[in-house]
Amino acid sequence: MTTDAEFEAAIAALQDWVGRERIVEDEIGLSSARRIAGMLDIDPASLKQGDELPPHWFTMFFPDIAKQSDIGPDGHPNKGVFLPPIPLPRRMGAGRRVTIDGTLRIGQPAIKRAIVAQVLPKIGRTGRMAILTMRHVIESEGKVVAVDEFDAMYREAPQPGQASPQTPPVAAPTNAAFAEKVLLSSPLVFRYSSVTWNAHRIHYDADYSRQEEGYPATVQNGGLTMQLMLDAALKRAPGRLTGFTARLARPLWVGDIVTLCGAAPADGKMECWAADKDGNLCAKMDLEFAA
Repeated sequence: MTTDAEFEAAIAALQDWVGRERIVEDEIGLSSARRIAGMLDIDPASLKQGDELPPHWFTMFFPDIAKQSDIGPDGHPNKGVFLPPIPLPRRMGAGRRVTIDGTLRIGQPAIKRAIVAQVLPKIGRTGRMAILTMRHVIESEGKVVAVDEFDAMYREAPQPGQASPQTPPVAAPTNAAFAEKVLLSSPLVFRYSSVTWNAHRIHYDADYSRQEEGYPATVQNGGLTMQLMLDAALKRAPGRLTGFTARLARPLWVGDIVTLCGAAPADGKMECWAADKDGNLCAKMDLEFAA
């Protein structure tokens, strides 16, 4: 087992990855947009070639498509294929900061500039961790559509038979102006993983999730949690969505019901959160709108 100093040195050796950029192209195809719509219970036939998409849908395009031989045992692309080879085996989304300047249009090609923004080591109560921040710049017709800074947390693997460590529960706020309940069904989570080309096994392989990663069940996809929160909030939007920040605080489990809540919008802003079946805070989001 390496020492903490050796771990920090290994992360420091990855700093030459910071600033690296690659380009992911997407045609923003009609069939892809219709699959996303169907997954979100929107009539797929309502989308036509040339239509503008909802502003936050850019997160469901531009997947990293690895060869099957480049997929690791957890379902993620092997380290070093797309992302820095961080020497920790467990990876989960943690949060994001997004600014939105435009929208994607069906049939209008676009690109994602994927830039390694930061690789940061941490040693905390639950052990060694590393935070990878990716900056995704979405462009179409030479204009920036959105900038998305996404944080992924890498952690040590639990010992055999041990549960994966979690942060202590915190009660969700009780001042909601609205609340929607959504069943995180296996088909919903599977379809989201499919449209985003995410093969991480914790989202669909219960045996792997329990036996290898120490979770009590298959894990809800954090990207889908954010998507559902945005969809609920935008039904009450005071204007055009121009950005949001989000933080995932606690896992949700496939098969559970999540409650999507929000405060009343004020001064072009809205606070939203997600609570699990026990009333614990699982995610928090702050949205900004233009009139």
